[in-house]
Amino acid sequence: MPFDLSSRLAERRAAHLYRQRPLLESPQGVRVMVDGQPLLAFCNNDYLGLANHPKVVEAFTQGAQRWGVGGGASHLVIGHSGAHHQLEEALAAFTGRPRALLLSSGYMANLGTVTALVGQGDTVLQDRLNHASLLDAGLLSGARFSRYLHNDPESLGSRLAKTSGNTLVVTDGVFSMDGDLARLPELCARAKAAGAWVMVDDAHGFGCLGPQGGGIVEHYGLGSEDVPVLIGTLGKAFGTSGAFVAGSEELIETLIQFARPYIYTTSQSPALAWATLTSLQLLRDENWRREHLQHLIARLRQGIQSLGLQLMDSPTPIQPVLVGSSARALMMSAALREQGILVTAIRPPTVPKGTARLRITLSAEHSLADVDHLLTALEQANRRVSGALHD
Repeated sequence: MPFDLSSRLAERRAAHLYRQRPLLESPQGVRVMVDGQPLLAFCNNDYLGLANHPKVVEAFTQGAQRWGVGGGASHLVIGHSGAHHQLEEALAAFTGRPRALLLSSGYMANLGTVTALVGQGDTVLQDRLNHASLLDAGLLSGARFSRYLHNDPESLGSRLAKTSGNTLVVTDGVFSMDGDLARLPELCARAKAAGAWVMVDDAHGFGCLGPQGGGIVEHYGLGSEDVPVLIGTLGKAFGTSGAFVAGSEELIETLIQFARPYIYTTSQSPALAWATLTSLQLLRDENWRREHLQHLIARLRQGIQSLGLQLMDSPTPIQPVLVGSSARALMMSAALREQGILVTAIRPPTVPKGTARLRITLSAEHSLADVDHLLTALEQANRRVSGALHD
């Protein structure tokens, strides 16, 4: 009997869970052209506004002229260029660790790191709300896999008491759909007492948290003895693409030897690595971007609370508005788009059932006037959708 794909797709449509790709017809930014419509966007992860920064674009062009566009081979064959190497050294210095290793995506970094560090006879413990790439990595590692209650050191402690073999505790630094911060000092203390290692995926923390944008580890004043394995992605606050792992000499050499997604993948474009050197410098030096983000976050949260909408507990540029049903989230998103504003409706299975939301994200490129415009549109959208559902 052939695969019945049409029924699966129909079921997803009926449940208001069907996904569609908006077509971006302009450079990434806060003012974009999507599907032929000019929109004010509050849905990308370009938190510092570097994705189309003139200096980053210029560096990419220079990188292509010097190093070419394609990586050509895996890093272990002939794909590890001087551009990649300089970026790894800069990222190691940025994170205050001996070494860093570049990978082509955050998904690959998480998959490769977890599966290289633990296997049969070991244990991996993860937060229930970790990113899908972390959960997939845990399942594929072959280690005993358990999830502790979200951001709950007590729950982690009870699971640590039952582990044997090498144990890896894995958490997001900033949770991508809720925007809250991991309770990292307490989680690290529990892990250290049990002899476990901590791995943090700080995809959404780098650039936004810490005095120099060093992320959640810098934010809490922790070090490599607390978090031996630190993951970052370059496609968010860095404004480019790819990912890295930062840690000890032994950790990076272990990944080079055993992380299959690293070994068997062509390296990222060397031009992109060269551009990221510039975006890293901007991220570190231009503190006004982080300061402006804090002003935007405060303005947005105050305004949404005054509208009586339900915010989640987030101090980050990720500001989800909880609306409940998938149908309501889609209607709210559509009502905003009619007013020229792009905010994505996030629905199950990305988030738990009954917690569909508008995932608003802020960028340093937004102005306070942009936030005020969004608040006015949200008020109108909420009134309209509430009336339609009531009728």
